[in-house]
Amino acid sequence: MDDQEGGAVDLEALGRAVKEAQYRHHRALDTRLAAVGTTLAQWDALRAVGRSPGASAHELAVATFQGDQSFGTLAGRLAAQHLVERRPGRGRRIEHHLTEAGERTLEAGRAVAVEVLTASFAPLDEGERVTLLGLLRRLGMDARTVP
Repeated sequence: MDDQEGGAVDLEALGRAVKEAQYRHHRALDTRLAAVGTTLAQWDALRAVGRSPGASAHELAVATFQGDQSFGTLAGRLAAQHLVERRPGRGRRIEHHLTEAGERTLEAGRAVAVEVLTASFAPLDEGERVTLLGLLRRLGMDARTVP
């Protein structure tokens, strides 16, 4: 199937291209993050906790595109590795905070992510990167309003 049919972009091809780029990023990141002692899922969780210290498991699950139960299991592993502290909050809320070890792992992972993503987006010039980011953000905003 062509990427364009009758002058219109093949939306299946477009969707697949986005998925392929994401898949390549995930594979490269997971492989490289192993060298610093973490996985993509763990590093993404640490990044979410770092961005929102004191957040609940539910808030962090939403931020990392996971279900509550999956994130709870992941947070338990991070706590067992002494990367995250879980503290009582108001009511039944459990708040999440990075430990010093968690901050070090987050920063080591961030260096890996910068290398991987820099290489991945190298074919695009800065203007194209800005355009792509704006378009993807616009799609993300539009998706939030669709029932």
